Amino acid sequence: MRILFLGYWGLNEGLTTSTVFPHLRLLQERSDVEAIRLVTIERGMEAQAELTFAPGFEANKISFEPLRSKPAGNVFLNKIEDFTRFPNELVKQVAAFKPDFILARGSPAGALAYLVWKKTKLPFYVESFEPHADYMLESGVWRAYDPRFLFQQYWEKRQKQLALGLMPVAENYRQQLMKEGVPAERIVTVPCSVNAAAFAFEAGVRARVRERLDWPAEVVVGVYVGKFGSIYYDEEAFQVFRTAADFFGAAFRLIILTPDPLPEVQAKLAAAGLAASQVFVTKAAHHEVPDYLSAADFAFATIKPAPCRLFCSAIKIGEYWASGLPVLLPEGIGDDSDIINKEGGGAIFNLDRPISVPEALGNVAQQMAQPGYRQQVRQLAERHRSIELSRQAYVHFFGVPAV
Repeated sequence: MRILFLGYWGLNEGLTTSTVFPHLRLLQERSDVEAIRLVTIERGMEAQAELTFAPGFEANKISFEPLRSKPAGNVFLNKIEDFTRFPNELVKQVAAFKPDFILARGSPAGALAYLVWKKTKLPFYVESFEPHADYMLESGVWRAYDPRFLFQQYWEKRQKQLALGLMPVAENYRQQLMKEGVPAERIVTVPCSVNAAAFAFEAGVRARVRERLDWPAEVVVGVYVGKFGSIYYDEEAFQVFRTAADFFGAAFRLIILTPDPLPEVQAKLAAAGLAASQVFVTKAAHHEVPDYLSAADFAFATIKPAPCRLFCSAIKIGEYWASGLPVLLPEGIGDDSDIINKEGGGAIFNLDRPISVPEALGNVAQQMAQPGYRQQVRQLAERHRSIELSRQAYVHFFGVPAV
């Protein structure tokens, strides 16, 4: 097989490192895969930069060819230009590389795969398939009359009709897709997987990070990884942090790893009444995240609830679990809220019931008091976020490779 693997993020973005590279590794290990062409979408400064594909593993069979977005002052016009120009560039890549199919990561990449199909009838699969248009609408990022919403909604409909296989990240969405008429044999649930070994808790690292931050061993550390706003809570997240500070008192500390501008985050922390001495904020590369998770005791995943959020699978939750961290999570988030309610590994809150936040923190505190709690939580990542689920999906769609 020759596979054109189409991502929707830049080569050096964390989502490419955490969600694309592991799947490339699985595919290159198959004896029936002859060659893989990785295509990323580069925007901003990266669109003009020299890029080197250095994924941290032997990249035999894999070539790399980015799509470069042109600089534009208007994000809306930039995206329109991408979806008019990129399909033509991909058609040229298809002619040169001669893949058997496109494997797109995410429904926006799936939209490009569909547009290539229109021109070439090249088969395509979509993994990490989610209702992206509804995500953006329900988060308030797009409006119902926004052309981006209307086009993406239509393209997702065509992916459901035409893709040879869909790999939604939540079982909730697999059930919904079958209700919409997608044949069951064309759908396999593949939650966002994590490298559990890479995120394993290390006591020595925990001690070193806390020492570097000048935090005593006995403090209770919460950690948050990611952006604020859009599909995540913004000011509300900082109120949740403040509630945690009130709950744990002077012993509470907070680590925030975010690409958001540091002054903005610090201003929001101050507005929420969190002292600068309690908080460490930085932008961390993906390979640095496990060390900070080892230094923490529990984690926040302040994803904004919405009807379509039942269909998501946040990579950060799997990474938290792999480090053994109980997760404070809103209700109605993918399959994970139900997993936490049934199997532990955190606690659920609902901001419509403010008392639910301290109640959830009390639940988390009880879990942290149990001997060996990190190993118990880590088993959730091994059960629900294993890369083996992706391997099984590839076997379902592509067959068992010859020995």
